[in-house]
Amino acid sequence: MKLSTFLGAAIVCLSSGAMHASDLPDGKAIYDGTCFACHNSGAAGAPKLGDAAAWAPRIKLGTAALYASATNGKGVMPPKGGNAGLSEAQLHAAVNYMIGQAGASKTAAAAPVKPAAAPPAVAPLKPLAATPAAAPPAPAPAPAPASTVAAALGSNVTPAAANPFNRLLRPPAQRNLPPPEDGIHDPANEGAFALQPPLTAFQTLPKSNDGNRIDWVKALNENLINPRFDRNDPNATPMVMDLNIVREVKGSMPDVVYPHKQHTQWLDCSNCHPAIFIPQKGANQISMAAILMGQKCGVCHGKVAFPVSECRRCHSKSKPLALTPGAKP
Repeated sequence: MKLSTFLGAAIVCLSSGAMHASDLPDGKAIYDGTCFACHNSGAAGAPKLGDAAAWAPRIKLGTAALYASATNGKGVMPPKGGNAGLSEAQLHAAVNYMIGQAGASKTAAAAPVKPAAAPPAVAPLKPLAATPAAAPPAPAPAPAPASTVAAALGSNVTPAAANPFNRLLRPPAQRNLPPPEDGIHDPANEGAFALQPPLTAFQTLPKSNDGNRIDWVKALNENLINPRFDRNDPNATPMVMDLNIVREVKGSMPDVVYPHKQHTQWLDCSNCHPAIFIPQKGANQISMAAILMGQKCGVCHGKVAFPVSECRRCHSKSKPLALTPGAKP
C-alpha cells in the first residue's frame, strides 16, 4: 500500500471509525487540480513533488504541522492553496500524496496522527406529527457521469479537479467583492477585514471589459502600479522578453498571439516552463477543452487572470480571406 493511501486511511478511520479506504478523496486528483502549479515548478520556494531533500525537514515536523500549513497558508502560499472549496479530508489527502511522493515512509510513520475525540452522543430525534402529504417536487435532471464529461472534453482530468469556468466572470453585483466576501480570503481571519476593498483601490486605474474590469497591463505601462517582482528583494526587476509566438488555429478563427512581454512583466520564466509549457515548438497540445479544465493557459486564466470570455484578447491575428475562383484580389 502506498504511504499516501495508508496515512489517509488511518486519519479517517481514527476520526470516524466507519469510512473505508475506497471512500477517501483522491489525493493525486486534488494535487493535479490545485497544488501542481507551484509544487511542480518550485515557484516561490515551494518544495517540488518528489524532492525528498526538500520535503525531509518539513516531514520531520509531523503531519499535523503540514496539515496546518496547508490549511492556514505559509509564506506566499494562500490558505488551502487558494482553493477555498477544499474540505479538510481533501486537503489532507493532497498532503498525504505529496508525502508519499517524497518517499519518506519511515519519517512520516514517526509522527502518528492522534485520534480525534469521540463525538458527543446525539439524542434520537422525536417522530414528527403526521401532516397531509404534499405533492413531490419534479425530479432534477441527472448530471452526466464524470467519465462522460471527461470523454466529451477530450481530457483525462476529472471534473472535480477542473478549473471552475471563468471564476472572474461574475454578475455586476458580485465583482470585486470585499476580501471577507470574495471566496478567496478567510472571513474568520480578522486581517481580511483590514484589507482595502478592491472597488476603493481600483478607482483610479484604467478600465477593461472583462475579468475584474481593470486593464492591468495598461496600468503597469503607465506606471500606475509597481508590482514587487521578488518577495525578498524589493530592488529585483523582471527579465522582460519581448517575443510573440503565433499559434495557428484551424478553421476561420483568428490565430492566437501569445505575447511574452506582457507575461514576463509579471512572471518569472520558471512559473510556466517546463511544468506547464514545454519550451519547444510543437510540444504543447493546447485546446479550449484543456483550458476550461484548468490546464495550460487555464492554470491562470479564469482564476487570477482575465477569464475565457473575450475571444479577441488571444485570437488576435486575423487570417487572410480566401478568394473565390475568378474573384479579383
